[in-house]
Amino acid sequence: MRVERTEIDGVLLFVPTQHRDDRGLFTRTFDAALAAAHGLEPAAFVQDSQSRSRRGTIRALHGRAGRGEAKLVRCARGAVHDVLVDARPGSPTFGHQMSVVLDDETFVHLYVPPGLLHGYQALTEQADVCYRIDREHDPAEDVSVRYDDPDLGIRWPLPVTAISERDLAAGSWAELRRRLPD
Repeated sequence: MRVERTEIDGVLLFVPTQHRDDRGLFTRTFDAALAAAHGLEPAAFVQDSQSRSRRGTIRALHGRAGRGEAKLVRCARGAVHDVLVDARPGSPTFGHQMSVVLDDETFVHLYVPPGLLHGYQALTEQADVCYRIDREHDPAEDVSVRYDDPDLGIRWPLPVTAISERDLAAGSWAELRRRLPD
């Protein structure tokens, strides 16, 4: 497994090595020692979650107030277009965004540090996304920004087929920036 840095400060990609033969494949999906060598505290992850979405569904853009939350995200089935926006005041990459395809072919994991907004769109008929999270979920700390916020201008690859009422009611990037501490 190798680790790659990305254009957003603190965001890492964990790229597993695959071993294929006539039986199929084997790959390690997590390595605590490798995570620790890159500054993560593997024992800090306290909750695992999974979502299943159908093609075109968008789940975005979500974050946490207060201390935020760190996530290790992978797509166990299918493929998703995963998007991050840096919402950490004082970060050298504040306001920057990036996207990466996560799928069940490469098994790439995305480490999302606290303070980023996260979302994705399912690219396949079904996509299962697994999250390893470092804090228990507290709905009172949820923050969100609309997936189609014009200031962010995120380009989603497919037409939207489904999105929650909660995500449609999300505020704007400008509103969130005004609420963030300096």
